[in-house]
Amino acid sequence: MSDFHADLSLTYARGCLAATADPERYEAHPAVVSPDGRWRFPASFDADVIAAATPFDPADALAHLGVLGIDVVLPQMFCLPGMTSYRSLFEVLGVPVVGNTGEVMAIGARKAAAKAMVAAAGVDVPDGEVLRRGDRPTVAPPAVVKPADADNSLGVTLVRSADGFPEALDDAFAHSAEVLVEEFVPLGREVRCGLVERDGELVGLPLEEYLLDEATRPVRSYDDKLAPDDAGGLRLVAKDNPEVLIVDPGDPVTARVWEAARRCHVALGCRDYSLFDFRVDPTGRPVFLEASLYCSFAPSSVLAVMAAAGGNPLDELLATAVESAMRRRAMPSAASG
Repeated sequence: MSDFHADLSLTYARGCLAATADPERYEAHPAVVSPDGRWRFPASFDADVIAAATPFDPADALAHLGVLGIDVVLPQMFCLPGMTSYRSLFEVLGVPVVGNTGEVMAIGARKAAAKAMVAAAGVDVPDGEVLRRGDRPTVAPPAVVKPADADNSLGVTLVRSADGFPEALDDAFAHSAEVLVEEFVPLGREVRCGLVERDGELVGLPLEEYLLDEATRPVRSYDDKLAPDDAGGLRLVAKDNPEVLIVDPGDPVTARVWEAARRCHVALGCRDYSLFDFRVDPTGRPVFLEASLYCSFAPSSVLAVMAAAGGNPLDELLATAVESAMRRRAMPSAASG
């Protein structure tokens, strides 16, 4: 739905297609939906190949998909419609989608909704409130102000005193019609936890930890995640950052975070895999921050990095998810019953 999201999606999609090419196992048919809503079916995700591909209106694109005979879809669209409506579209067409449903993605994207659901499952969450323009925050500083449905830390600000709220709210409202204001959880550690479904079990992957500093960098910002590259696209900053590391699975924090993450996965109705951010306070208590329920299956994708650290290479990670999706295709539709 924007050039930014198009660049972000293509960054991951190119990495995935290059890393998972296996003609003996998969026949890949790239599809691109541009911000103007038109579809293209290029042979690759190279910019010049995409530009040269014939554009299709949505109705014609759906007809073309029928001709291709797609068995399974691997979503790579990271705008809100791409994560929700387009996933649901393929479910309606009877084509299984790798990963979470559009409905689950919509809940994950609405940070306050996801927070409420995991809290009901017994997971610790920061106190907070949802504001609309004109509302005044009642959460006492220090507080974190962030858009209620944006990713990559866009519009996130730590407010240390009340006079910082107006600017922080303006910044957050530039990205969303609703803003979430939450109490600041003192920094012990900040980690990301990935889960994958394997043989009917929820398997925890090695945690990824972000080495923050209470005084100079107490929260992660957009600049910690993405930056322009030399080709005019986007570069994934965190992937080359020495301040991002994999936690030893024997670290006591791992088991506590895994348990909280499993509760989150079940509460939100996730499938195939899930990814959650936690703040671990100075007492060692994991506090849920948000859900990031997608995986591109590119080598730089967080879930793929975690899985590789746990001895699960990318091709196996993808094969497990694709096989799970294909099993859903073989199952009778609930609607037909």
